[in-house]
Amino acid sequence: MAAFADFILTHIIEFFHFTAFYNFTFGHIVMIVFGLICIYLGIEKKFEPLLLIPIGVGVLIGNIPFAPGYQIGVYETGSTLNYLYFGVIKGIYPPLIFLGIGAITDFSALISNPKLILIGAAAQFGIFATYCIALSLGFSATEAGAIGIIGGADGPTAIFLSSKLAPELMGAIAISAYSYMALVPVIQPPVMRMLTTKKERVIHMPAPRKVSKKEKVYFALAGLLLTTFIVPTGIPLLGMLFFGNLLKESGETDRLAKTAGGPLIDIVTILLGLTVGASTQATTFLTIKSVGIFVIGALSFFIATSAGIIFVKFLNIFLKEGNKINPLIGNSGVSAVPDSARVSQKLGLQYDSTNHLLMHAMGPNVAGVIGSATAAGIILSFLM
Repeated sequence: MAAFADFILTHIIEFFHFTAFYNFTFGHIVMIVFGLICIYLGIEKKFEPLLLIPIGVGVLIGNIPFAPGYQIGVYETGSTLNYLYFGVIKGIYPPLIFLGIGAITDFSALISNPKLILIGAAAQFGIFATYCIALSLGFSATEAGAIGIIGGADGPTAIFLSSKLAPELMGAIAISAYSYMALVPVIQPPVMRMLTTKKERVIHMPAPRKVSKKEKVYFALAGLLLTTFIVPTGIPLLGMLFFGNLLKESGETDRLAKTAGGPLIDIVTILLGLTVGASTQATTFLTIKSVGIFVIGALSFFIATSAGIIFVKFLNIFLKEGNKINPLIGNSGVSAVPDSARVSQKLGLQYDSTNHLLMHAMGPNVAGVIGSATAAGIILSFLM
């Protein structure tokens, strides 16, 4: 009887060693709380739920501790999560997301007022400023390049670039980029108020002109050729972006455009968010470098937003009265589409209920998508 009891007790202890309760650490608690916060922000605060909920669940899954050797974790060769994570580490998912973004993006606002592309370009100053800051803090050149892209407010591009330059930092960079993208409605308004005057906030801009179908098709083709000739390293992102847009604007491939901009981008977003979240295992994620990346990420959003607004104020010096640009759309030069443009619209209406800035803000917003992908290509060409 005693031998049987010992047998049962031994197996209970062995089973307990297998459970997550035995392998739990304080770091796992921290990360699980972080995952729950992501889910809370997505559901209750409606901050980018399509991103934060998959990422938050991924963080929970990735931080349920387990005994090694059972092919469970995202870093264990042969596990299901490891196969799904392959699309992240090899940079497969980001181009597919860019294909979907292109298929749902209307470049009309940018085509009707081409000078708005300069705002999108100016906001990319945040990328290169962040690169310099990361270098000064002791990160290597490739690590700094990967961290710098956070300033573009572009999650897929951040994943694509970090997979090439600093795969060991990809989890921290991706989570930082997506977290701050979700917090755009919180981060940007104080900066916009600080850098603009009451007179500037009520500037009315002329209504955008109607853009023809032919112009949109030409823009997609010209954009594809021009950007990729300048930055060939950006072909995976820029090529897919303009390809998706051509599917939409040609009028002959509606089924393909709807697939790319609907089911395809939704599936890839689920896989990307879940696996990126799962990659934040406490044992590999909670480091001084990760904390530093989060701090630098916050600073990069401030710089990018400020650069866009300040550039508009500078540009207005040379524009005639009646043709000036409202600096409140300067924030939308980052590529957080369409959240930054919505922030411009909301803040503009607070100061003048008749001043609708959304269509104007979409110009620099979509320019920011092109700008961040181009900046990533430039960084890649120098550091690879």
